[in-house]
Amino acid sequence: MVMPGQAVSKPAVDAVRRFSRFYTRIVGALDQSYLDSPYTLAEGRLLFELSNRDAPTAAALMRDLDLDAGYMSRLVGRLVRRRLVKRTRSATDGREVHLTLTATGRAAFAELDARTRADVAALIAPLSSADQQALVTAMGRVRTLLGDEPDAARAPSPSFVLRPPRSGDLGWVVQRHGELYAREYNWDERFEALVAGVIADFVENFDKQRERCWIAERDGERVGSIFLVRHTEREGVARLRLLLVEPSARGLGIGNKLVDEVIRFARQAGYHTITLWTNDVLISARKIYIAAGFKLTHEEKYENFGKVLTSQTWEMAL
Repeated sequence: MVMPGQAVSKPAVDAVRRFSRFYTRIVGALDQSYLDSPYTLAEGRLLFELSNRDAPTAAALMRDLDLDAGYMSRLVGRLVRRRLVKRTRSATDGREVHLTLTATGRAAFAELDARTRADVAALIAPLSSADQQALVTAMGRVRTLLGDEPDAARAPSPSFVLRPPRSGDLGWVVQRHGELYAREYNWDERFEALVAGVIADFVENFDKQRERCWIAERDGERVGSIFLVRHTEREGVARLRLLLVEPSARGLGIGNKLVDEVIRFARQAGYHTITLWTNDVLISARKIYIAAGFKLTHEEKYENFGKVLTSQTWEMAL
């Protein structure tokens, strides 16, 4: 619905319609069957939802997929008759019906899923890695602008991934640390210089057996970082460095996951201790460290980054 005062241009409407026609052709939405299978596109979507949810109710699927009751009933009925889906009455509310895939339904979805992945891979294979990344970012932006922000309560899988750094990532880490700490804590450019020095040392002295960097990515956009490096003066000790989570991605568990990954790798690499340096004003980060099992070992006041701060050292025995 267009609210009063909102102007929608004809070129914008035409562009969205052109994209819609292009997209429906690409995904085969107008085909009589989905991927030349015995199933329609709607049936394939329902098989996907049931494969990625834990016995949802028919009412929940109807709401989330924006289907009317009559169409939903017919769709489920067809899949039940083909022994792909099983209905189970709720033990706590007789009015609710839970839906699950049968063994036949799981096998059918597995085949559809494999074919879908192969088709999508073939579609984007001609694109360079940079163009693939640009495509993913653009699609995520479209979803966000049109109100399809992932809902943690119904998302079938985590809404972010952790990956190794690629070209441009390390520069992004320096930039975002400088920008966010200036905005949130009013720290000056000396902090950005410190981060740049950490990155430079990581690259120049990288030990692939005992050091790592992880970039958190959500909908094709970088939203976090963390590093694990050798302590140059203490044998068997690793340093956790440059934990960052973008404001738009906080509350999703990204910080906890980044720290968990550091701990997992540190144990695998043979370290006996992880240490980190932080400041007491970084309250959210401190909560993550405490939850992971780090203990405060030292703190002192100092002056840097244009502020009088209290530094803290935290350690964890592995």
